[in-house]
Amino acid sequence: MNRRGFIGRGLSLGAAAAVAGAVPARASVREERPARASSGRAMTPMMITSHTNDTGRRAATAAWQILSGGGAAMDAVERGANIIELDPDGTSVGWGGLPNADGVVQLDASVMDGATYNAGSVAGIEGIRTPASVARLVMERTDHVMLVGKYAQEFAIGFGFEVQDLMTPKSREIWLRWRERLSDTDDWGPPDHLRRPRGGSDGGSDGGGLSRAGSGEDAIWREAEEWAELLDLPGRDGPDRDYVLADALIHRYGTTNVLAVDAQGNVSGITTTSGLAWKVPGRVGDSPIIGAGLYVDNDIGAAAVTGRGEDVIKSCAGYYIVSRMGAGRTPQEACEDAVGMIRHKYRNVAPDFIPSEKFVAINKAGDHGCAWMPFRDTPPRMTVANADGIHTYEGVSVAD
Repeated sequence: MNRRGFIGRGLSLGAAAAVAGAVPARASVREERPARASSGRAMTPMMITSHTNDTGRRAATAAWQILSGGGAAMDAVERGANIIELDPDGTSVGWGGLPNADGVVQLDASVMDGATYNAGSVAGIEGIRTPASVARLVMERTDHVMLVGKYAQEFAIGFGFEVQDLMTPKSREIWLRWRERLSDTDDWGPPDHLRRPRGGSDGGSDGGGLSRAGSGEDAIWREAEEWAELLDLPGRDGPDRDYVLADALIHRYGTTNVLAVDAQGNVSGITTTSGLAWKVPGRVGDSPIIGAGLYVDNDIGAAAVTGRGEDVIKSCAGYYIVSRMGAGRTPQEACEDAVGMIRHKYRNVAPDFIPSEKFVAINKAGDHGCAWMPFRDTPPRMTVANADGIHTYEGVSVAD
């Protein structure tokens, strides 16, 4: 494709995503309530996304339309990611993502294409609502892997992307509420696992806002309740309360993952995020780092992560999961291995510290799995699309 044609592709990305976003939320869905498929059995083509709300199901529907028609995994994951990025009601990626401490939305994204063993990413990009598509352009139109900040934005503009306001009334209201309650919930000071309880051994708040002091499940529970309230998450007092509270922590860290294997056996993946809410301006998490928040090996499969990016960067979790699958572990087992690996690293430093990562993975055959750290025994969930339809897969909450 020549440069003019490729710029035309860039100009059409937003429109294509908007059309995809108009796909009915429950097209091809087998049940009104999510099915509980626990086998993670092999089936290709297929795709997964860590998003499990209606937007995640719309993304799965649109991605499946591409895959079921014989299309490429790379096109499917980009379409799915764009739908999630363009959801103004979401607060974890793209348009409406939660900002940094200064109220500026800075986005990160990465893509990796197993068929070409190529990758691209952007970090700290501002004003572009579909950073996953810019990351794909970095992959396909340069011999680099990562572009950052204003240079990533200028690169996107060169391919026809429009600079737009990324804040929505919802995300701005949440940021203003956080700022009013600001105390020890910003990211100045030592990392979470090195913080010590204040105001008593239970690690309670000093009354000025959300507390990150303390350790163990009780502290995590309190933090989740406060974040669910701050984000005004629906269902936090309903029958799925435990899951909503667990998900509240993931919302703070942002991020969605979309992974797929197509009918030709090629594997691709995307991780896209608005990053850690209220982060120090300029902070970059794991999402744009190949091998951390995303990794794809066309001979094996793909893995991706949501949660606290600093943990994921230090552990190279995406690569670790794929390497475990390469050693013969199933996607479910490999995700559980990653949980154990990270917890082991912290055990001698802060025995009760519970990180907030969620791992998802697929293999080349179409097996899939997910796992996260323990939280009231609530299992993690992800959306799966394959020839059986679109359903919610429940993974494993790993205690040790």
